[in-house]
Amino acid sequence: MKALFDNISHLCSKTVTHSYSTSFSSATKMLAPSIRQDIYNIYGFVRFADEIVDSFHQYPKEHLFNDFEVQMYAAIEQKISLNPILNSFQETVHKYKIEPALYEAFMKSMRLDLHKKKYLTDKEYKEYIYGSADVVGLMCLRVFVKGNNKQYHNLKESAMRLGSAFQKVNFLRDLKADIEGLDRAYFPNTDLENLNDKSKYKIIEEIKIDFGEARKGISKLPVEAKFGVYTAFRYYQKLLKKLETTPSNKIKEARIRVPDYQKVGLLAHSYFNYRLNLI
Repeated sequence: MKALFDNISHLCSKTVTHSYSTSFSSATKMLAPSIRQDIYNIYGFVRFADEIVDSFHQYPKEHLFNDFEVQMYAAIEQKISLNPILNSFQETVHKYKIEPALYEAFMKSMRLDLHKKKYLTDKEYKEYIYGSADVVGLMCLRVFVKGNNKQYHNLKESAMRLGSAFQKVNFLRDLKADIEGLDRAYFPNTDLENLNDKSKYKIIEEIKIDFGEARKGISKLPVEAKFGVYTAFRYYQKLLKKLETTPSNKIKEARIRVPDYQKVGLLAHSYFNYRLNLI
């Protein structure tokens, strides 16, 4: 009854997505059913790895991470795992021929979070973002284009820029948790403990450039993926706008959120643009 186990694995990945990120979950629901589960499978994998390094402070995190990595490779090699999250992930890896370089780069960045606290140079910063976010966008892109290599390479840069934009927004939104809870500082050459408007706007302008480049690729996505990705894009743009209008000293005091009623409005507006072929 391997099919039953696979179904249970799929439900676990879906549950992880819904439980950890209502916004990402909402955007994923806008994807076509034919690709939706595979995005859940990718998210479940990256969320579990991230959770080990960010949350399990009372446990041997490095040991847990090493064990998770060993299980990941075993799952991909054997095409099965008793860890349902990894069982789902390996299925998607094989189905869309996701190259090892992508999930290996992701695990490398997650491993940095076990010990590295500050990113002092642009090179370190960009390498971390590539592994923690850009490659996640590329894994999702592999699913979106369903094996079309030409389409994948044409959209690769836009997918990476969207991953970068999402990650940088997360860094700015989670400043309080990263600095006070995890003692981490990702933005180089910036005094995040005493963030001022000049530094904040420099970061925001950088993110806006990423969004501009990412937007060019969204309109070229396959129809199965376009609405879901555009919905996530609009949500993060709204979140960035809220960060832009929030005083710098307030960003470090509380996590900035988009209220549910605004999320509903964003969804309706995104659907309107999608139906009128304005994306």
